[in-house]
Amino acid sequence: MASSTSQQQQQQTRASQRAADAAERRERLRRSLPATVELLQNRQADRIDDADIDAYVSLNWLEWHGGGLRLTITGRNVCAQSIPTALA
Repeated sequence: MASSTSQQQQQQTRASQRAADAAERRERLRRSLPATVELLQNRQADRIDDADIDAYVSLNWLEWHGGGLRLTITGRNVCAQSIPTALA
């Protein structure tokens, strides 16, 4: 019985770690999205890591269109949220 409880705790720990890793990666992608968009605008998509492109597409922040990448509405919203607003 103690062995079963220990295994469950290990599984929960691994699941928690995976969730934390995914959240950290998503935050890193969110912070780097404006720079990625700038690279796309300057036709330098080759400087974007393939794994990041896949992640952006899976998050629906970028999409393939006519053989190129473009920002989605969701991606535009993510970029807009990352721009600091001036305090009045």
